[in-house]
Amino acid sequence: MTSPLLWTLIAIQIAMGAFDTLYHHEITERLPWRPSQHHELKLHAVRNLLYAALFATLGFVEVHGVWAMLVIAVLIVEVIITLMDFVEEDLSRKLPASERINHTLLAVNYGAILALLLPVLIGWARNRTGIVPVFYGPWSVTAGLAALGVILFGLRDMVASRRTRLLVSGNAAELVKGLSPGQHVLITGATGFIGSRVAEALAAGGHQMTVLARNPGKAMALRPPFRLVTSLDQIADDARIDAVVNLAGEPVASGLWTRAKRRRIVTSRVRLTRGLLRLMARLDQRPGVLITASAIGWYGLWGDEALTEFDGGKNCFSHRSCDLAERAAMKAERLGVRVVRLRIGLVLGTEGGLLGRMLTPFEFGLGGPLGSGRQWMSWIERDDLVRLIAHVIATKQLTGPVNATAPEPVTNADFTAELGGALHRPAFMPMPAAILRRAGGDLASELLLGGQRVLPAKIEASGFTFRHPTLRDALGAILRNTPAAERSAPLGRTTLMAETR
Repeated sequence: MTSPLLWTLIAIQIAMGAFDTLYHHEITERLPWRPSQHHELKLHAVRNLLYAALFATLGFVEVHGVWAMLVIAVLIVEVIITLMDFVEEDLSRKLPASERINHTLLAVNYGAILALLLPVLIGWARNRTGIVPVFYGPWSVTAGLAALGVILFGLRDMVASRRTRLLVSGNAAELVKGLSPGQHVLITGATGFIGSRVAEALAAGGHQMTVLARNPGKAMALRPPFRLVTSLDQIADDARIDAVVNLAGEPVASGLWTRAKRRRIVTSRVRLTRGLLRLMARLDQRPGVLITASAIGWYGLWGDEALTEFDGGKNCFSHRSCDLAERAAMKAERLGVRVVRLRIGLVLGTEGGLLGRMLTPFEFGLGGPLGSGRQWMSWIERDDLVRLIAHVIATKQLTGPVNATAPEPVTNADFTAELGGALHRPAFMPMPAAILRRAGGDLASELLLGGQRVLPAKIEASGFTFRHPTLRDALGAILRNTPAAERSAPLGRTTLMAETR
């Protein structure tokens, strides 16, 4: 098989497949950590192992007779698996535009490969059965490296498919059991990492929801029942809404803080909050509470000092953007609505947030501290955050700023060490601060190299109890889904308290 055109097409297929696997499956979509993609991962594993056999065969041997017919059969099976994969993807997730385009190019290129390869294989099939060693120089080397790569990722997808069964979230209804029956909650940002779990918990708990979504297609993935609106104007004046949970806004960590990005971060939050104020003003019966998502970035950069809701903020973009959004929400108090400004820390879960981005590099042994590693990380496990939101709705005494962070913040060095330990991987590859600042500017300085040591004073004083108060406990629950009693005792305040009893 010496056709340069055929080998060129195969090399292009290898390159596009590698891009799809690394960029889409691993980095952006994080499929190996999404429980919903169990079946897709199994299909990927089988297809990758078939690809490995094909690349190794085409690169190093000519197959004649029955062996050539077997290769043709493998090609047919691969096409069937790819079609099954297309169906599975459409049923289980919304593909980004870049992935759809890449899949289309892969399919077209694969069709061209089959058009050139099948006549060769059919010709070989007419010969006497046998295997003839060959070597095509750089083409064989390329095929061999590709075979090795798809074997590794095929085995990884097979292991990940089994692992995702353990990552299935627990009973969502338990997260909102403290709410009075039959609550009607308006949610913005319900398709996001936090909002989707809030919506799932409310639906599972038998509550009513109205979901504001600009993209109805994404909202269709939410657990029913819910009422979907694309504009607050679609909500009637006589609608009964008991609580508003405002989680929407331009993602803060999804791009460099250019002037346009900063403007979108602020205006997306302030504009939506003003729309909610207009809605509440015209409702015949106003909601009991408005919970608006802020962030611990409100406090600015304080170093090692422990911060509670009674501390002030230091001037930086994070503080200014959070403060503008909070001030807009506080105007609802004039309407007689209780307002809670939820200052949320780093939310941990496999399906999004900071941890979702860290899992792939850490799993491949490429994790490590950021800069000095001495900056504080105030975090909260996602289900604990959902429980906390339900607690805020139910606790009428809570008002004003409320820190939504676990009671045991950690330094970045401790965080990376715990994550590496939970994944059974080394975590000793630091990222120099100078590189981060040069690449990320203020975003890196404030979100990655800065930090806040934030304590949840008000929520704990109100009687809320965290299920996962320590990072080790939270990571154990998130990554292995094992009951707390089955894990080793976490370090920190909980252990010290047990020792002093």
